[in-house]
Amino acid sequence: MKHITCIEDLRQLHKRRVPKAFFDYADRGSYSEDTLRANRADLEAIKFRQRILVDVSRRDTSTTILGEPAALPLSLAPVGLLGMQHGDGEIAACRAAQAAGIPFTLSTMSICSIEDVAANVDKPFWFQLYVMKDRGFIKSLIERAIAAKCSALVLTVDLQVMGQRHQDIKNGMTIPPEWSLSKLIDFATKPAWVAGVMRGKRRTFGNIAGHVKGTDDITQLSQWTNAQFDTTLSWKDVDWIRSIWPGKLILKGILDVEDAEEAVKTGAHAMVVSNHGGRQLDGAPSSIEVLPEIVDEVGDKMEIMFDGGIRSGQDVIRALALGAKSCMIGRAFVHGLGAGGQEGVAKALDLIRNEMLVTMGLCGVNTIAEIDDHVLAI
Repeated sequence: MKHITCIEDLRQLHKRRVPKAFFDYADRGSYSEDTLRANRADLEAIKFRQRILVDVSRRDTSTTILGEPAALPLSLAPVGLLGMQHGDGEIAACRAAQAAGIPFTLSTMSICSIEDVAANVDKPFWFQLYVMKDRGFIKSLIERAIAAKCSALVLTVDLQVMGQRHQDIKNGMTIPPEWSLSKLIDFATKPAWVAGVMRGKRRTFGNIAGHVKGTDDITQLSQWTNAQFDTTLSWKDVDWIRSIWPGKLILKGILDVEDAEEAVKTGAHAMVVSNHGGRQLDGAPSSIEVLPEIVDEVGDKMEIMFDGGIRSGQDVIRALALGAKSCMIGRAFVHGLGAGGQEGVAKALDLIRNEMLVTMGLCGVNTIAEIDDHVLAI
């Protein structure tokens, strides 16, 4: 990791070390990937205002997220199948996040279960929930998160219909993988990855397998999961979840001002402005494009988080300058995980922290609270 200088370096190492199907699952987006590209292009288009001869000797990246102290205005977003990027990937990523002083979010579609992670880390983590047709299972899943002392529930609200990701279809992306000669060759050239995954606690969806009748068999599990996306999901379901979940609630997947106004009415504690990393509605605007208008409309009523395209500490500062209180990263930490497990995630977070400190210094600010649109050349 000594010569890794940026997230792209980790991405290239991730690409070399992990089989193509799993790398592409993390790296690619839906349909023509217009929104995936827009997330990056629109962030990169935002320029900074360089300031000079300002005392920046007291730079500090610490802040609060949902009222809790955080060493960075950052959390690790929920990402499925981390255990197929690196053996016990969810545990490794959670440990790295907690060591860095920031929250980790465990996906419903994780390889390690809620209980696996809780038994192997020192502090509470966040849990992300997809609402499925089987409401009994969802209720039990929330109760398991409560039992594991998860400190926040992140409800993903933009997955009633699954966006098609062409590359996953081309790669035969399933759990377990759909075998082919090319895939066997790919796996055979990555013995360290194979050994790590084989040492892991699980190789299927740990939160689901064995917890729903008839899902012990991998084929039945896949069929059940594919049938569970619920097109009837509505704002009333948020009320139902709040009646079960006693803690902090975050709504992830808000991309429209009218939806943001409805989100405030639910009594949730925060929302994440997000287009699911360009993996759902292709042709939707970038997250950063809609962030300012959502902040203007509801920023004084609910904590606003940002997700979509962050690959550097500079990107974090761009989002904060446009009104976000904190950010989530997905691909940026997954590239670290695939490149080097817990050490790789720690490296990704170190890169982002150092980039933030340098950029804050050159923009003439010392604290997160000082970052607003005055640091931008607009």
